[in-house]
Amino acid sequence: MTGEEFEPKILGFFCNWCSYAGADLAGVSRLKYPANLRIVRVMCSGRVEPTMVLKAFACGADGVLVAGCHPGDCHYQQGNYKTLRRVPLLERTLAQFGIHPARFRLAWISANEGQKLVQVVTEMVDEIKKLGPFPGTRSRFPELGAAAPGPAERPAAAPVPGERGAAAPAATVAAGGEAHD
Repeated sequence: MTGEEFEPKILGFFCNWCSYAGADLAGVSRLKYPANLRIVRVMCSGRVEPTMVLKAFACGADGVLVAGCHPGDCHYQQGNYKTLRRVPLLERTLAQFGIHPARFRLAWISANEGQKLVQVVTEMVDEIKKLGPFPGTRSRFPELGAAAPGPAERPAAAPVPGERGAAAPAATVAAGGEAHD
């Protein structure tokens, strides 16, 4: 790079009941861990679809961490087992796309394991720093840059006729009809 050290962007999908609470504990306890992690709180790790992980990589994430309750401790009884069944398929899919296995990680982190969260995130950041930036989207589609466009950069969607705030069709207004909000 241009003289500055590469800092990976890691997207974390964290279970609301355990892993997110573990991250909160780490913060409240003032435990130090790399600031490379951006957390998306989901109600259950079983809610994380494989397409969500693929989309994270497509939008420029250098790594993805899925964290949930320990098997047998799921708030929704079977959610983390669902995750456990999906991961082998997801790992094969990532391999077919040429994504290094260290860029994706599944971790079981409970609400009282703030220190484990620090360890997992630190290890993942170190591993991804060794690999370097994820080349996927940036190398194949340089016009996308490092990430997908933000809301301000996306073209505005056309209003749907009949929805609140949509303009009335011109023919209605021209025929003496009123445009209502």
